[in-house]
Amino acid sequence: MADQTITLAVDNMSCGHCSGMVQKTLEAIPGLSDICVDLGGKNAKFSTQDPALVEQAIEAVTKAGYPASLK
Repeated sequence: MADQTITLAVDNMSCGHCSGMVQKTLEAIPGLSDICVDLGGKNAKFSTQDPALVEQAIEAVTKAGYPASLK
């Protein structure tokens, strides 16, 4: 199965600390790779082979205080 690139819209990111928190939250989920958080674009991209991890990523980022959804 090939990696899928996923883009999440992430709200409430207003500084480098915020984007760093989103980055750390996503890095803590095994199975995600190529994680890139864009503060200016208010989004986060990552690759995964497991579609179930997409919902897990959305929940984790939202729980960290940055409401996320598929873009």
